[in-house]
Amino acid sequence: MKRGKLPYMAVPHVITARLAGVLVPLVTPFDHADRIDVDALEQLAADVLDAGAAGIVALATTGEGHALSPHERETVATACARVCGDRNAPLLVGAGTNDTRTTIEWHEALADLPAVSASLAVVPYYVRPSERAIVDHFALVADRSPVPVVLYNIPYRTGRGLGADSLLELAAHPNIAGVKQAAGAVDEDTLRLLAEAPAGFATLAGDDAFIAPIVLMGGAGSITASAHLETERFVALVEAARAGDAATARAHAAALLPLVRALFAEPSPAVVKALLAKQGRIPTPHVRMPLAAASAEGARRAAHAAAGLHAVAQATGA
Repeated sequence: MKRGKLPYMAVPHVITARLAGVLVPLVTPFDHADRIDVDALEQLAADVLDAGAAGIVALATTGEGHALSPHERETVATACARVCGDRNAPLLVGAGTNDTRTTIEWHEALADLPAVSASLAVVPYYVRPSERAIVDHFALVADRSPVPVVLYNIPYRTGRGLGADSLLELAAHPNIAGVKQAAGAVDEDTLRLLAEAPAGFATLAGDDAFIAPIVLMGGAGSITASAHLETERFVALVEAARAGDAATARAHAAALLPLVRALFAEPSPAVVKALLAKQGRIPTPHVRMPLAAASAEGARRAAHAAAGLHAVAQATGA
């Protein structure tokens, strides 16, 4: 696909240096009137950054961006930008849809929000384009985007995915900085990507259960919904894996796995929100339809897993 000069000054090498460690895709807190609680959102962003998270992702799947109005999307992005700006932390903003023109429009709108470091753009869902068409879609979006693009490869949600050849082709684009790789496994395509991607391309673990192996094999970090809880422990996991300390990374991963499994036993972010509300960190556990609130049993299991982590940490000093 022949492309012209990028319309903006693309600096993916700068953002890629900051796409490392744990980035938390924030939930969107709603009050009892179903309005966004901006104060709770900003406090949540501050809490995870102060606990060691490297950055924030706004309007991702966990943030229910699909269920927000344009005004609400702007409200969330602006609030997260304020917190990230205050802490000089990278902010990614979800800006992908299953329509190329809308995806480009959402990306171009990011030029009005200076604190945004990069976008997160999901593989087009539902319409099931060919893999070649998906590559062309992302190349065109990246050509037009005012910020570097981080791809979101999650075939079990979208019905289509990108293999290693396509990911490596896109990794060569000057305005594509990385990928959130959520293939549901550490598969051959992921291993090839980790082995062959250029140095300026960040592979971020997108499945919370597979952070340790992906980072140990060369991933830069993770985008981790579970890190709303036990943020410090997820940060320690990624730091150990990036340092090549497999034994420590394995210990953290094993300890965190029951919590990860409990948080994703029901459609995300219902269980995450249930725990955050129980802790008083957001006003309600509300999720917007067609999602449903976490079941009482699902919330109980997750709370039990979190409590077990605390008990082990206190006993071992971990």
